[in-house]
Formats: sequence, C-alpha cells, structure tokens
Amino acid sequence: MPASTTTSEKPPVSTDIMSFTIPPDALGARDPQLTAVLTKLGTLAAAQKQPTTILVTALGQDLPYLNQAIWRGVPAQHAAKLSLDNQTAGANQPYSVSIKPTP
Repeated sequence: MPASTTTSEKPPVSTDIMSFTIPPDALGARDPQLTAVLTKLGTLAAAQKQPTTILVTALGQDLPYLNQAIWRGVPAQHAAKLSLDNQTAGANQPYSVSIKPTP
C-alpha cells in the first residue's frame, strides 16, 4: 500500500489588523478619496489598545504623501504607540498599507 501523503497544512494566519492595496491611478492622481482612506487608517491604527505598526509599501517618491495622509488621522496623544515603517516597492510589487500589532 502506498504511504498516505495527506498533510493538513493550513495557510499562515495573518496578524494584520487591516491591509489593502493602493490603486496606482489613485496614488498618481493624489485622489482625495485615497487621502481620506489613509487618514482613517491612521485613526484606526491609533485606536488600537496595543502598540501598532503601519507598514507602507510604495515608490520612494510617493512615501512622503502617504505618510502625511496617515499621520493626519493620528491624534497627537496616540502618536507614541505607533510606528510607521516605509518599504520601497519593487518592480512588480503592488503599493500597499497594512496595520499590525508591533511584535
């Protein structure tokens, strides 16, 4: 009898509180709706009980705009428990923002 090769591998569990891909056309146009979403994302991150990291992945030239829009939603008294990390997007890597608990 052949050995059973059944494995019950589960996909990795994401610990992200929220994650989304930024549409390149909205970013290029500095769409007001994108700015509003990024501001709300900052508010959501600040509302977390535990220290939180916001990871932004985009082209280097777009990071200042994205960071500013996110920080606009963070009340000053909550800024200390947030970490904003930037990652430069590669050639075919989508632009994204994610919020996760700080390890």
